[in-house]
Amino acid sequence: MADLCTLVVCGAPLASRAPEIAASLAAAGWGLQVVTTPSADRWVDAAALTAAAGQAARAEHRAPGAPKNRERPAVVVVAPITFNTVGKLAAGIADTYAHSLLCEALGDQVPVVAVPMVNNRLWGHPAWAENVGRLTRAGVRWLSIHDGSVGLPQVVQSGTGDDVVKRFNPEWISRQLP
Repeated sequence: MADLCTLVVCGAPLASRAPEIAASLAAAGWGLQVVTTPSADRWVDAAALTAAAGQAARAEHRAPGAPKNRERPAVVVVAPITFNTVGKLAAGIADTYAHSLLCEALGDQVPVVAVPMVNNRLWGHPAWAENVGRLTRAGVRWLSIHDGSVGLPQVVQSGTGDDVVKRFNPEWISRQLP
């Protein structure tokens, strides 16, 4: 059985490429579980994502009495990760299923690879650098949305998101996984 990769998709333009990202991870041999934040829904083609991942994405906590998913992922990928999710994760806010899963992964020391999509208008917010630093110290690996390199997050100029998304290569993610 393939190692499990949990793909978390947040609400930003790169979310439109989630089916391709899932397909690339599956092609690299990962078993997939896909989780979306509530704001990702308007960006994602749910049918295409289900086809690529082999199962529907999950956005909500399980119903009371429903069986728990006990399989621990080998890695968690967040593509894209937004300013909002970086802030929530750094503060330990687990108010959605996706954010709970991310907080749990950090707490359980599961490797987290994140592809930030944050524009220059948010970049200068005083919490941004502090939150990135906190998550970096916690072990989050940042993958550039511009070229797939690993390092500190790189800004996206406001108004260039569509071009950045078109140039993004989903294989950059699978090449950086442990």
